Amino acid sequence: MIPTFVITLREGVEASLIVGIIAAFLVKEGRQDALRQMWVGVAIAIVLCSAVGIGLDVVGEELPQKQQEGLETIVGLIAVATISYMIIWMTRHSRAIKAELEGEAASALARGSAMALVGMAFLAVLREGFETSVFLLAAFQDATNTTAAGAGAVLGLICAVGIGVGLYRGGVHINLSKFFKITGLVLVFVAAGLLATAAHTAHEAGWINSFQSEAVSLRWLVHPGTVSESLLTGMLGLRPAPTQVEAFVYLAYAIPMALFVLWPRGSRKARRSTEQQQPGVGA
Repeated sequence: MIPTFVITLREGVEASLIVGIIAAFLVKEGRQDALRQMWVGVAIAIVLCSAVGIGLDVVGEELPQKQQEGLETIVGLIAVATISYMIIWMTRHSRAIKAELEGEAASALARGSAMALVGMAFLAVLREGFETSVFLLAAFQDATNTTAAGAGAVLGLICAVGIGVGLYRGGVHINLSKFFKITGLVLVFVAAGLLATAAHTAHEAGWINSFQSEAVSLRWLVHPGTVSESLLTGMLGLRPAPTQVEAFVYLAYAIPMALFVLWPRGSRKARRSTEQQQPGVGA
């Protein structure tokens, strides 16, 4: 439940932020015609993304067992690659994302191109939706309880829409930099868990046959069938008995990515600015 909740919450907030800023600009300029077109474009993007997710799932079910495992491996790897790109990009730009979006929207209106804003909203929802479809497909394949995973996805989407509406109306103020840092850290471990699962399904598909001995037993911590297992697996991607290759890819991904997300941004620049403002000794 937790991985799907974080995925739809984070992706939904990003899409809602873009759509909300564009909607606010269109309302301010009295372009109700373009606003209606924007919502039609958003709806079409959502339908297209849902069709992609459903299509991938249907194709996977029609394949023989080994090919299913192979497709799950590929989907998992694509999901990890996309999550990684999203985490890296957002970690570098989260401080200025709202200002950048508002600047792009203002520039488009200054050129007299309201349709450019409609296109921005459509492409934003389409991009986030495609990413979410791949993430959720991989997360559902990895989930032990698909009902809970589905509930988490719906709850995350509802919260994201609520935050987006609040930001649009001005009644909600959140620190986007901290929000994306916290959700980014959670997604690092979600992605590490997906990568370990991809290593497992690659073995089932016959692609990886080495280093399949049990690396460590975490049964004392991750008790199968308990709430703690759901939390630890959902939040940290931990398994009761990971194999050597699963443990290796998990740690090789999680450690550097977590350090990247947590590393202070702009501290060196701030120190230089402070030093320049301080008077010299003996002045």
